[in-house]
Amino acid sequence: MFNNYYFLRQLSQALKERLVGMTLGACFSQSKDELMIGFYKGAREQWIRASLIPNFNLLTFPLDYQRKKVNSIDLFKEAIDQEVLDIIQYKNERAFLIQMTDDWGLLFKMYGNRSNILLTQGEEVYAIFQKRHIDDQNMDISSLDREIDQSKGAFYEGGIKATFPTLGREANAYLENQGFDKCSPDEQWTRLSNLVKQLESPNYYVEELDEQVQFLLFQLEGANTLLESDDPIDAANEFYYRFSKRYFVEREKGPLIKEIDKRLKQSKSYLKKHYARYEELTENARFEEIANIIMANLHAIPPRSKKVTLFDFYNEEDIKIKLNELHTPQKNAETYYRKAKNQKLEVKNLEANIQQKETEMEELKKHREALDQFEMVREIRKYIKTNGLQKLQKNEPVFPFRKFEYKGFEIWVGKNAVNNDLLTQRFAHKRDLWLHARDVAGSHVVVKWKSKQPNFPVDVIEKAASIAAYYSQRKTDTLCPVIYTPKKFVRKRKGDPAGLVVVDKEKVVLIEPAPFSETLT
Repeated sequence: MFNNYYFLRQLSQALKERLVGMTLGACFSQSKDELMIGFYKGAREQWIRASLIPNFNLLTFPLDYQRKKVNSIDLFKEAIDQEVLDIIQYKNERAFLIQMTDDWGLLFKMYGNRSNILLTQGEEVYAIFQKRHIDDQNMDISSLDREIDQSKGAFYEGGIKATFPTLGREANAYLENQGFDKCSPDEQWTRLSNLVKQLESPNYYVEELDEQVQFLLFQLEGANTLLESDDPIDAANEFYYRFSKRYFVEREKGPLIKEIDKRLKQSKSYLKKHYARYEELTENARFEEIANIIMANLHAIPPRSKKVTLFDFYNEEDIKIKLNELHTPQKNAETYYRKAKNQKLEVKNLEANIQQKETEMEELKKHREALDQFEMVREIRKYIKTNGLQKLQKNEPVFPFRKFEYKGFEIWVGKNAVNNDLLTQRFAHKRDLWLHARDVAGSHVVVKWKSKQPNFPVDVIEKAASIAAYYSQRKTDTLCPVIYTPKKFVRKRKGDPAGLVVVDKEKVVLIEPAPFSETLT
């Protein structure tokens, strides 16, 4: 209720007792949402700090204030050295005016997110603090006073909103929680009248309820009272201290914690998927055993068989084995041996990825727990800098491609057709090496160019080619042709579907498909 009309009318009266006869000595801003206003009389000072941050618009009153030497700008210079004559509270309006000599004035318009401080001369607005509220430049100051019929008859006829629009959200909620809507009109008027009397001569409470700090002109049932005062200025200062401590801390670490929680959720999903695949591979890792069974029974397999039943000496029972009728039994055994080799490589790759993701999760959990403990902004900022969490703080997206490193060269791999286009068209440099399995669907692969090593070593090309073959429809082939060329010779025609490109001046390498087991990302 720090911007409530009933509080502001008490606050403006308290300021009147302090400010009348004092002189405006300073008016400056050191951030776009805060204005410092200083008055003096002899050695005595009185400061007003107008914090006009979105969702947090509040006036507080430091005993003294040391101005910074940098990033500070003087404002409302025309009114400097003017003496305060009076403070005018506008009727039924969340605004008051500090009236000074030579017809200058400081108008405090405390309208929630539309709050502003205006420099006035007479009935005209001379300058405004918050430039984003441009309409304030044309405000009709003479219309700020509002006469409202708040009689019993007017209440019966128009209801509470029309008769007492200045009550505010908290006071209305207070009445509602007391069963106001269920009462008779006479009882409603009695309760409303009692509350208004309390608001017109209140005590001020800083209350804590459900871990939220609130400023009120009445006590809440079940709340923890942090301060009870009859001085609106002391109460406003205490609330600012309590609330800003939480507000600025949460503003500093809240988005970071939210991003960490998001990535932890994504990691859990990633691990669930990869654990399932790992179990599937390890539970059905029989390719090598099947190959051994075929080799032990070459003489018993008829030519051109599509399926054969053989004795499984591992489990001591018959087993049905699928075969390629175009291949010899020995060639079929070789196929199963190759599948076993690829399966082992995939299992090794999964184990490395799972281990890396689990390590990442442990790091994120450690940061999450540490951030929860901090209660000072500078501690949070120091921790973020020390632990390199700036990217998380900026909510930067996870790297969109698979990324590997081999002998100092980064190898980026697309994940699907749309992702391939993103990699080739937006992320690849013209000097990067571009690779793709020939004549089949598969991932685009890019080896990042290095200025100090402009030529790509043969073993690096072969390593990237084996990855391109693995992430293609030929991943189970013994050998796969892979094309490669500088990215500048890869182009996309208008209207082509996602992932489809035209390649010029390509070379071809014949390579065995193989996954990369040591991922970076």
